[in-house]
Order: sequence, then structure tokens, then C-alpha cells
Amino acid sequence: MLVSLDTPYVDTCAADLSLALGGPERPALHVRDLTLPGDIRVRLRLLGASHQVVLTAPAGGDGLTETVACLPGRPPHLPGVLHDEAGGYRFTATVLRPADGELHDRIAALRADLADAPYALVGVFPGDPDAVTALAVRTDAPDGSVGWRTWHAYPQTSELVLTETVVALR
Repeated sequence: MLVSLDTPYVDTCAADLSLALGGPERPALHVRDLTLPGDIRVRLRLLGASHQVVLTAPAGGDGLTETVACLPGRPPHLPGVLHDEAGGYRFTATVLRPADGELHDRIAALRADLADAPYALVGVFPGDPDAVTALAVRTDAPDGSVGWRTWHAYPQTSELVLTETVVALR
């Protein structure tokens, strides 16, 4: 699902992002609620400066809230890898700095790939077609888990932040 966001683009960069697990749902610009096979519920939330995913496991199982954003009152820190074996959570983040013109090509391909995807949400900020935050639930996650990928494009700094999360369901 491709949506045009009606809010000013927040001038930020990859170094401003933090990862937060738990906590409340933050004000969102757009929300997409999904129900996956096995009654797994995933809420994809586009924030003013990034994303939030809320996972609700079936039958009262463990849920999870993941936020990657510029978080007020919190120093920026986006780990390259966070792996909590006991909790069944794995997160990776990569910051790419594509060459001139390459960011535009990557974002155009991403928009085309995810525009009609049944488990995706792509938000385009006004003023620059490359100012995009995208989320896509993985339908090929390993058995007993759910996963998602995100893309955060910052055209003013020519950065693309890629994240991938896998959560083992119990």
C-alpha cells in the first residue's frame, strides 16, 4: 500500500535514529493493520520520523512493540545487531550511502515493488519523492516466527537505512 503523507518532511538523518522496544504506540501519520495466517496481528505504523511495528501473537502469546525513530529525550542509538535469544528477537540495521542518483533508483524500485504488496506500507513525504519510509512483513520468515523489513530514505543526506527483524513466536 502506497500512501502520500500530509505532513512536512522532518529533516533528519540516520545518525538521529534510535531503537526502542516496548512502550506505548506513538502518534502515527498512517496505520495499516494486518492479520497473518495463524491469527498473528501486525500493526504497521508510519511516524513523522520513522516507524513503529506492533506485533500481537495469537492466544495471548508474547507481543512486541518496536520503534525506530528520532525519539525525544533519548540519545540516538541504532544498533547494527541486537539479538536476544531468550526473548526470540533479532534486529539488524544497515546504513547505506548510495552514490549520486543511486538513491533515487533504489527508492523508485522499492516503491514499485511494494506499492501493491499485501503486507506492506510505503509512506511518501511531500516535497521529495525519495523521502520514503517503507515497511513490509516477511511472508517467508522461518517456521514459528514473524519478520519484517523497513527502509528509511533520507535524500538530503543520501542515506538509506535498512532494518530487518525476526521474532520467534511461542
